[in-house]
Amino acid sequence: MTTEVRVPTLGESVSEATIATWFKKPGDAVAQDEMLCELETDKVTVEVPAPAAGVMGEIIAQEGDTVGVDALLATITAGEGAAPAPAAAPAAAPAASGGSVDVMVPTLGESVSEATVASWFKAVGDTVAQDEMLCELETDKVSVEVPAPAAGVITEILAAEGATVEAGGKLAIMTSGAGATAAPAAAPVAATPAASTGKDVENAPSANKAMAEAGLAPGSVAGTGKDGRVMKSDVQNAIKAAAPAPVAAARPASAADDAPREERVKMTRLRQTIARRLKDSQNTAAMLTTYNEVDMTEVMALRNEYKDLFLKKHGVKLGFMSFFTKACVHALKEVPEVNAEIDGTDVVYKNYVHMGIAAGTPTGLVVPVIRDADAMSFAGIEKAIAEKGARARDGKLSMDEMQGGSFTISNGGVYGSLMSSPILNPPQSGILGMHKIQDRPMAINGQVVIRPMMYLALSYDHRIVDGKGAVTFLVSVKEALEDPRRLLMDL
Repeated sequence: MTTEVRVPTLGESVSEATIATWFKKPGDAVAQDEMLCELETDKVTVEVPAPAAGVMGEIIAQEGDTVGVDALLATITAGEGAAPAPAAAPAAAPAASGGSVDVMVPTLGESVSEATVASWFKAVGDTVAQDEMLCELETDKVSVEVPAPAAGVITEILAAEGATVEAGGKLAIMTSGAGATAAPAAAPVAATPAASTGKDVENAPSANKAMAEAGLAPGSVAGTGKDGRVMKSDVQNAIKAAAPAPVAAARPASAADDAPREERVKMTRLRQTIARRLKDSQNTAAMLTTYNEVDMTEVMALRNEYKDLFLKKHGVKLGFMSFFTKACVHALKEVPEVNAEIDGTDVVYKNYVHMGIAAGTPTGLVVPVIRDADAMSFAGIEKAIAEKGARARDGKLSMDEMQGGSFTISNGGVYGSLMSSPILNPPQSGILGMHKIQDRPMAINGQVVIRPMMYLALSYDHRIVDGKGAVTFLVSVKEALEDPRRLLMDL
């Protein structure tokens, strides 16, 4: 008998969701109510449980697909079909023979061909359960956890921590079968978080390993991951916070004296990529920055007047980013070279705006792209920014979501920055830097008045954008924000 897995009710006024993650694959044995996949809506994350016990059949909707309420997600062979599950499931098949099972590098994402082995959670000789996390890989953008393909014993680790591996490469070899029965007793990682913290959310295996090495109790570290999940970065921050303040030396210390107090940590692949791209940008583009300032009085008044109605109708808060996105779209149409790029000896002008919105995450700066922002409403832009920001913080952005931008907005104001010069995101030719809104005395019609002011910075590639075009762009953004009605009238 085949049981259908369908999209559950998503909530009032929510009609569709995106497949974020599949926890099971075809052929896997599943228990009733075991979580099969995770859906993301504009508002919440929804987990889909198995409606019956059995074996996963066909997965209809893949990760990244958009699905409506009651849409068919997958099928489960239940009832009579559940009986052969041990023979069909890859973990149980080698049990009798104690066969060898390869642990392979999973698919890393579109255009990602290699990763670095960040942490092994298991050692040679350890007993593991099926789907227990064995190691963590780091790519240029995201971290990938590798589960055990079967229950058994780790017999050989082929790629040590720090090694670079290719997609589809072999990480380790397991012997499945006899040792599998001991897995629950030998694997403390899964049991520790629930027992010590009183929560149902498992910590990241890399976090458990880091806590064990540092001698920290699992409940002593606050998690910033999804649903309070403790991540490796949380443990690192807790260790730094607990470290005693350095005592001033009584005499000048030599390099040898300081060495025991230093810590050398290999850069993550994400940080290496950020460093390389920023330096490439400086080496390639003739980068220049021009500045202006904007009086935020009208935007703030308009936002305060309509924010409650906006939230009630659209289900998302009205922020400043949608105003800035709209203002930049308007200015890019007026100065198209800021929305263009150089390709060899050609200039490629974009008849669309794929807006990059820089977002800080615990692992570094990423720039998710909102495609066709020029065709979106204020509500559409705010929803897209909220959704992309949440995915960025959870480390769930795909490579495709961070590529193809034609212009970028970076908001250093959220960290208190008053003035800065943003660096171009190549091959783009322009990036707008927003900053802190600060009350300042301004001369208005011969009178000194206090106004909420923000400095704006436009960094641009002088090879394609002249000074006149850069200044014209910034003035256009300034005028649109100081009189938001211009955006409605396309003036």
